[in-house]
Amino acid sequence: MKLKSFIEFSTYGLKTIFFKNTNPILATIILTDYCNLTCKHCAVNNINKIIHPYEDIKEEMNKLYNEGVRILFFCGGETLLWNDSGKNAKDLIAEAKEIGFELVNIVTNGTIDLDIKEADIIFLSIDGTKENHNYIRGNTFDTILENVGKANDSNICVYMAINNRNYKDVGELCELVKNTKNLKSISFNFHTPYEGTEDLSLSREQKIEVVNTIKQLMKQGYPIFNLYSALDYYLDNNWNRPCKQCLVVENKKRFVCGRCVEIDGLCNECGYLFAVEFALLFGGNSRIIYETLKTYLKFV
Repeated sequence: MKLKSFIEFSTYGLKTIFFKNTNPILATIILTDYCNLTCKHCAVNNINKIIHPYEDIKEEMNKLYNEGVRILFFCGGETLLWNDSGKNAKDLIAEAKEIGFELVNIVTNGTIDLDIKEADIIFLSIDGTKENHNYIRGNTFDTILENVGKANDSNICVYMAINNRNYKDVGELCELVKNTKNLKSISFNFHTPYEGTEDLSLSREQKIEVVNTIKQLMKQGYPIFNLYSALDYYLDNNWNRPCKQCLVVENKKRFVCGRCVEIDGLCNECGYLFAVEFALLFGGNSRIIYETLKTYLKFV
């Protein structure tokens, strides 16, 4: 992480903790809901098959920056399918950097391209070992790893959504990340049961088992991009939500924290660990502050 970014984020954090600042620092722009996969846990792909216009996205980026957002994510659908006015997702990343965003990240399923050196972090969706990943996402595991092998200058973080089908794959996937060239880290989320995906929900016992596994792997030095102490808060379902410092933007509409805030009861079943971590961080949890600094300086 650049010194300038570290100072800016630290200043924002202090204002948030001591002066109760709730202005957003992180935003996710949904570029499109169009996707080349039909993952079993996904409830938002190919609903409208819209490619959002470049001018709208550029306008939103400028607004977000002027409002104080400094961490920007681009998501889909499949983000790399976005193309408009002669621009693609890589162009958007470069333009976001020119505007002044400190961290610009992209989320992708990895089937198209992973040579995206413009991004600070590429969050690559791999949902378990080959059998379970292919069951959830279609026959894409080998293609993804081929693309990983070509991405020598990319900072790739594997992004696993844990559900009751793949929860026992956590250890093996960490081993894969540790031993695969060009994979730098791994980050976990737990399944959030959007309508039609409830059958993938984890039981309380399964969640406890997974959390204990992740903790052990962290102690063993695996490159896990999550915060150790936040896992217990997740298990206890004990954090303030929605996280007011995070926004999701889609087609000029804004959601505080995430799109699930508009679905009755779903926010209380959130499995998005970044939301847990940021809520605790901006609430002034001293242990989380320490772990955030340690983790982000290591992986960003």
